[in-house]
Amino acid sequence: MPSVVDADTHIAEPENMWDFLGKEWYPRRPVIVSVPDDTLYRDQNAVWLIDGNIFPKVAGMGGSLLITPSAAKKQTARRDISVGSREMADTRARLADMDRLNIHTQVVYPTLFLVQLTEDPGFEAALCRAYNRYMGEACVRGGDRLRWVAIPPLRSVEQSIDEMRWSKEHGAVGVFFRGMENDINIDEPRFFPIYGEAERLDLPICIHQAMGSPTIMRLFDIQQHSTFSQSRLLPLIAFRNIVANKIPERFPRLKFGFIEACAGWIPFLVHHLRRSLRGSWRFSSSVDLFREYRLFVACEADEDIPYLVRFAGEDNLLIGSDYGHPDASEEPELVAMIRRRDDLSQEVTNKILSANAREFYGLPAS
Repeated sequence: MPSVVDADTHIAEPENMWDFLGKEWYPRRPVIVSVPDDTLYRDQNAVWLIDGNIFPKVAGMGGSLLITPSAAKKQTARRDISVGSREMADTRARLADMDRLNIHTQVVYPTLFLVQLTEDPGFEAALCRAYNRYMGEACVRGGDRLRWVAIPPLRSVEQSIDEMRWSKEHGAVGVFFRGMENDINIDEPRFFPIYGEAERLDLPICIHQAMGSPTIMRLFDIQQHSTFSQSRLLPLIAFRNIVANKIPERFPRLKFGFIEACAGWIPFLVHHLRRSLRGSWRFSSSVDLFREYRLFVACEADEDIPYLVRFAGEDNLLIGSDYGHPDASEEPELVAMIRRRDDLSQEVTNKILSANAREFYGLPAS
């Protein structure tokens, strides 16, 4: 039986990550501030202060929900995963959790960086460098079992390419995008040099649900509307734009993944694209679309996977547990849930749990 790849897990960024900021930026480092827990913020009583803004902002318009910082009462009360494991300071604990869950390899995504943290391009680049340096050191302690996705400072093409090159040399297996980047759709030509370099480095573009559009965030009250519109929908927008504007044809070896946004939307968007592009639609089936355009989507364990296979094919679905995040996307018993299903063949199950993620992230065969 092939060893399992958990295609979507997370780190809760720790305070000592900012030790990797250079002297120039260290006075502006993110710091943790506390508020009384009898306020509107309740057990989210510790937040990051970054350039005068707080993250997460758990009340009001333009808010966000994050499992960082670990100092918040809401996080210190957790018993599911230790702080050391969530922050990737205790590699032994994290690997022990993986063994318990029958996971061989985790691919790690950020948490704090699911939100745009600053409008200053220089500071953004410094924050991304600090994250990438921390992850490069943390994951190497896990041998080949901990892999990570690099964060490029996308306001600067040159610095993004520098970070991608450094990160590839230090174990990164993907490039992090948020579906929209600072209100910019990711099919825009300004990102093409980054896609070209990612193709050269054999790093896939990993479009994770995240709050990348400040304008969209400001339209929703976080307590009333949660994060559905400003986070989970953005990968769908990105999928539509990437396919409609034929971005994969410009980069014939580049892979695109859509992570932690479910997969049930695939039939809807394929139908929409087929009709809106009926004059230029050249694919004999939607499976051909996914295969030829190298599109991968992370499904969830309780979705109608046989139905989705009809549209995306059995080689283009992968799956992640969202380890670290106790939210609606979490699949704490991922492997057991998938293997219990009697509507999936062993071949399809093994592809979703292992082979497809290995193909997408460029991991060796098990």
